[in-house]
Amino acid sequence: MLTPRRSAIWEDRSVSYAVSVYHGEFGRAALYHLDKTIVTHAHREGHLIFYVDGADAQVEVGEEMTDLNARYGTAVSPWEPHSFQVEEGTAQLCLVLYIKPMWFLENSPSAEFALRFGNRRLRLTPEINDLVMRLTSLLLDDDQRVPFDQLLFGLTKASFDHSWQTVVENCRTESLRRFTDFRVRRSLRLIQECVGDNFELEVLARQVGLSRPHFFKLFKQHVGVTPNVYMNTLRSERAIDSLLTGGKSITDIAFDLGFSSQASFTRFFSSNVGISPSDYRRVAHVNPPSFPMM
Repeated sequence: MLTPRRSAIWEDRSVSYAVSVYHGEFGRAALYHLDKTIVTHAHREGHLIFYVDGADAQVEVGEEMTDLNARYGTAVSPWEPHSFQVEEGTAQLCLVLYIKPMWFLENSPSAEFALRFGNRRLRLTPEINDLVMRLTSLLLDDDQRVPFDQLLFGLTKASFDHSWQTVVENCRTESLRRFTDFRVRRSLRLIQECVGDNFELEVLARQVGLSRPHFFKLFKQHVGVTPNVYMNTLRSERAIDSLLTGGKSITDIAFDLGFSSQASFTRFFSSNVGISPSDYRRVAHVNPPSFPMM
């Protein structure tokens, strides 16, 4: 899908890395060269993934496997657990969008289903494909003739609207049950207060008055992910904010987040984000109107 000149930008390396990352007012977009599986994780943001070049891949969202190729992209709702999988020995260049929850609340025609996409499997219409190519071109060439936020909004809106066109299931029950249990709400507050601390989830379960198995079951039922994935999400978000703001070294960021060494933090970041923290910091661009995720 790319021209030979652009393909050369990423084919000369054999490990996962970021080609370009842009942070904007309501989200960010990244071009990733990925040649390995990214473990199951989640984001508080909505997540759109599009094929750009290379081998086909798959994204597992919840328990559903979706294809990631020249015909289909993947839409992941906020807090949906997902993983990226590519065949060993191959690599894919993909465009990845992270859309802040406020965008959904402000642009969804229905508050009832505001924080979710309608369909995880996203067929690439001519409009969506054109926007993918234009946004990819901006990230590759730093072409500012069309503002980044304008392209990000256009691609997100076209994808969001299209995802609801073929949905026939009623998701009301799932939407209304989330975050309703007071013990789950309390545990969310406690986790957010202790992102950089080393604490046992069994202790957290006792603090909210539940056994460990009951706590894990109730948390997954109401939040959609396990407590471990939720905590890892917060640590990943705080890591990205720290990499983009201030002058802390990666070692200091690692210690602030409760890691015993820079190496363990790098392994964690690479497994959950797909690339190393130093690589992310090297290529990331931040537009002036943007603000932190946390």
